[in-house]
Amino acid sequence: MALLVLKFGGTSVADIDRIRNVAAHVKREVDAGHAVAVVVSAMAGHTNQLVALVEQAWGYKERKNNGQDPEGQSAHYDEREYDAVVSSGEQVTSGLLALVLQSLGLKARSWQGWQIPLHTDSAHRKARITGLDVAELKERMKGGEVAVVAGFQGIAPGNRISTLGRGGSDTSAVALAAALSADRCDIYTDVDGVYTTDPRIVPKAHRLDRISYEEMLEMASQGAKVLQTRSVELAMQRGVRVLVRSSFDPPDLRGRSTDDALSLGTLVCHEDEIVEQNVVSGIAYARDEAKVTLLKIADKPGVAAQVFGPLAAANINVDMIVQNVSEDGKYTDLTFTVQAADLDRTLEVLRKAKDKIGYFDLRGSTDIAKVSAIGVGMRSHAGVAAQMFSALAEKGINIEAISTSEIKISVLIDAAYAELAVRTLHSLFGLDSR
Repeated sequence: MALLVLKFGGTSVADIDRIRNVAAHVKREVDAGHAVAVVVSAMAGHTNQLVALVEQAWGYKERKNNGQDPEGQSAHYDEREYDAVVSSGEQVTSGLLALVLQSLGLKARSWQGWQIPLHTDSAHRKARITGLDVAELKERMKGGEVAVVAGFQGIAPGNRISTLGRGGSDTSAVALAAALSADRCDIYTDVDGVYTTDPRIVPKAHRLDRISYEEMLEMASQGAKVLQTRSVELAMQRGVRVLVRSSFDPPDLRGRSTDDALSLGTLVCHEDEIVEQNVVSGIAYARDEAKVTLLKIADKPGVAAQVFGPLAAANINVDMIVQNVSEDGKYTDLTFTVQAADLDRTLEVLRKAKDKIGYFDLRGSTDIAKVSAIGVGMRSHAGVAAQMFSALAEKGINIEAISTSEIKISVLIDAAYAELAVRTLHSLFGLDSR
């Protein structure tokens, strides 16, 4: 008997019929003799509706769009109350799935983040897990009960509900799998695995049977939407084997349990479990980034800290950074990227710090895209960057910024060329022909 954690995303639980389909997948594993915990997201679109309600209640954007700018009111609302609202979507889904499982004759109970409890820090909207107490949950599972856990949420210091960021149910599932010492964490989604790139852009993209933690981490952080970045990071740290598979595959209650499930999706695992390593395993892209530029900053020690310190304090993650020094060496222009959703907050933080930083002008835009080539084979192959830059130049694609790691090369380009860049690089590295 194995102990399994199954996670189902928003499209998999979008309505009652799909929740019944999820229950059939769960029943298959229970009937095979496995102990099962299930982590669920909110129904597709539900979280967006709740976020819209929060913004409507705060009213800042509405007043600004009407030409008003209320003095003294921040553009951002109380993130603790935001978490209280948006976390309710997962509570609904977990209760509904528990009811459907009970209707099938299974013992099942829903668990909210605070009931486990799943402890987090106080960084609301982007909280990080600090610990889980699974003693009671594990005891109930030993008795044959299916634990249906609301993903995305936990409890912060001060007994406030917290959320883990968009896609946070993936992190909930991996953290639960690690705490339970589960044999595997199966992430059910609307695709049947991890592809070499987005098949909607490149029809020749194909599913990978296996991908290393390192490659999946880069894929997720560079724009692939299959898994949340922090969930992969946690899986790598704790050695949790993750199987990405489709919830729309027939549940097949008469057979095909987890014993042969590895053929149905993509296994995220240690590099040494993969026989053949390709130079480039996949091409990722992200359109949800924003570019911020500070013009004419004094070129002296400590200025960068004055820029990025307040952003870190506001829990705003900075990605690519480019600095250009003027000919006289007195001033520099600083450009960096953040998540598009954080652009308004970033500009607000930097405007408040203008006197300390001393910049001449501040600009922000979202008409950019980041495209990345990823593969562990880069460690032992030279010239990958040169090939990539030459291929993009031949297509007339200008590179605004570059960042690299041991197994990744990312470029910042005009958003209008994103799809062309992805297709070009997918063909360049031989991913079309496999």
